Amino acid sequence: MHARALLVRGLLAGLLAGLVTFAVAHQVGEPPVEQAIALESTVPADHGHANGTTAHSHAEEDAVVSRTVQRTVGLWLSTVLVGIALGGLVGLAAAYAVGRLGTLSPAQSTAVVGLAGFVSFALVPFWKYPANPPAVGSGETIGERTAAYFGFAGLSVVLAVLAVVVAVRLSRRVGGYVASVAAVVGYLTLVVGAGLLLPAGADVGGFPAATLWEFRTASLVVQVTLWAVLGVVLTGLVGRLAADARRDLARRTLAASL
Repeated sequence: MHARALLVRGLLAGLLAGLVTFAVAHQVGEPPVEQAIALESTVPADHGHANGTTAHSHAEEDAVVSRTVQRTVGLWLSTVLVGIALGGLVGLAAAYAVGRLGTLSPAQSTAVVGLAGFVSFALVPFWKYPANPPAVGSGETIGERTAAYFGFAGLSVVLAVLAVVVAVRLSRRVGGYVASVAAVVGYLTLVVGAGLLLPAGADVGGFPAATLWEFRTASLVVQVTLWAVLGVVLTGLVGRLAADARRDLARRTLAASL
């Protein structure tokens, strides 16, 4: 099974995932964003700075890119591009994993890669640094907060890869179930420990709890949608590719035996 074939299927799965994610983000994610922007524009400047936030009107931003463009064309373009890029990366990772995860089939290996990617790159970083709406966090520290987020996400991915490698090697000695449990426990121990040592996220100050909860829930739903569609579609495409390869091999074997 060539890496190019899985890369192409990953890109296609990512494209579909991006389109579905756009629809979910537009219907589920945009309303909390609008609420947060409305709250941001009503916060006095001196009150915003006192709480460690930067309060400003979005009229200045609208002069460059209007909210209408942001929540339609901009949102569509960003979700599609992210989906395609993520699909390509997952496809390449699946191509490398196929045949290296014990007795797992190509489709099962792809599913493991997708699940590990979601947990390590989306779910765990969200636990440490959940999404925050506009008006939360100072603009002066956005660089530090972004670096901390991606640094933790990168560490989480590395630890997840190591956990999979350890699980594969342990499975030869203690069996797949025990090896999987040991790898998951080890990963969670290390990543939680690292998360506790890293600096905390932005202080939400007096931001309304209900709006913050709705915003973060919508953000998580969008991420789950992206990874779920990508994982399910790519797993199905890889499974079909593997089935075609088996049938082709069977025909070749039969032809050679005649």
